[in-house]
Amino acid sequence: MGFLFTSESVSEGHPDKVADQISDAILDEFLRHDPNSKVACETLCTTGLVVVAGEVRSDAYVDVQGVARRVINRIGYTKSEYQFDGNSCGVLSAIHEQSSDINQGVVRAEEEEQGAGDQGIMFGYACNETREYMPATLILSHVILKELAAIRREGKVMTYLRPDSKSQVTIEYDEQTNKPLRVHTIVVSTQHDEFILPGEGRSEKQAERLMQEQIREDVRTILIPRVKARLERAGDKLADLIGDDYILHVNPTGKFVIGGPHGDSGLTGRKIIVDTYGGRGAHGGGAFSGKDSSKVDRSAAYAARYIAKNLVAAGVADEVLVELSYAIGIAEPLSIYVDTYRSERPAALAGMTDGEIARRIGKLFDLRPAAIVKRFGLKNPIFEATASYGHFGNRPFKRVEKLWKNGREVEREIEFFGWEKLDAVELIRKEFGL
Repeated sequence: MGFLFTSESVSEGHPDKVADQISDAILDEFLRHDPNSKVACETLCTTGLVVVAGEVRSDAYVDVQGVARRVINRIGYTKSEYQFDGNSCGVLSAIHEQSSDINQGVVRAEEEEQGAGDQGIMFGYACNETREYMPATLILSHVILKELAAIRREGKVMTYLRPDSKSQVTIEYDEQTNKPLRVHTIVVSTQHDEFILPGEGRSEKQAERLMQEQIREDVRTILIPRVKARLERAGDKLADLIGDDYILHVNPTGKFVIGGPHGDSGLTGRKIIVDTYGGRGAHGGGAFSGKDSSKVDRSAAYAARYIAKNLVAAGVADEVLVELSYAIGIAEPLSIYVDTYRSERPAALAGMTDGEIARRIGKLFDLRPAAIVKRFGLKNPIFEATASYGHFGNRPFKRVEKLWKNGREVEREIEFFGWEKLDAVELIRKEFGL
């Protein structure tokens, strides 16, 4: 018996994720019209109501209500019985202008000298147990919910599914090598229609039990095989971890009809562990969604992940944590910290301390906020795509988007998830003699 580790994920229909997606969609709309927009946008979702608040400095006008309704409908909240739907819910906007006190610390005459938008610590993490350089527990938790959402949208099987769902995966690891051995436990909780009603000799509890049994059987015979098939199509060896001996819990409380923002209010920034590394590594505490890239909570966390991922891919160590710290109004990071967890490293690096690795990272990468923004294209409207199923572990891709330039609509190809690229591997190998 090895040790057990668990990560969780939530679907795009989870109330907190609804809030994250609305916040990032509003941010994207500001950036689409004015790439220099400074945005801090928070969202609250509850029964029949969305409240958007925050601080903005921009030359753009955004239809906050229209953006919020589009996101809610895209997620799947389109029926009145959900007590929260994109066509009928109220949308209140309390967005006001960004403080001039904050703005003067960020904006500089020379863009490259732009100061950090706030103080704080940001972490990036990577490990080599998956091809995404992410923890296997989190990747599997995400994939389960992505496939569940695909089933819901197809509408052919499990037709009772509603948008709100959660997953949790526990994996057994080898105590000597820290490598994943097998999936130990899977938990799936999904909102659903009340497709079996009391009556015809059935009590309310009996109807509830029959629904739970049906959903559990469908998860076991439809969802999990589709998850394995999805992983196998992608050539992912994680499928091999899912045997026939895992423990399965489905809707452990029984009935889950009342869900989404009607069942539990949603707030921007309440799923930061889902957004990052599933409890592995560390987290500085700052949320991402709704914040433009002058806020180092977001941009520096992306940079730290980029460095950690490229360090692991270059073979510096099997597992890496990178911490960056900033002060408001100051461009250069105050500190760079690296932890390799005493994981295996090549002979060329024998005796090299984590402190020395950190010093070399400081020489290799320009970690001023403006440089990070430029490197990853963070003035582009790319953030709604990050607001569900994690900001890390995704493949970078390019897509043509409509932007506004000098008051005219133009089309331009922009890159998403640029911080997941492995284009610094050779640079790192050269620096470390690998």
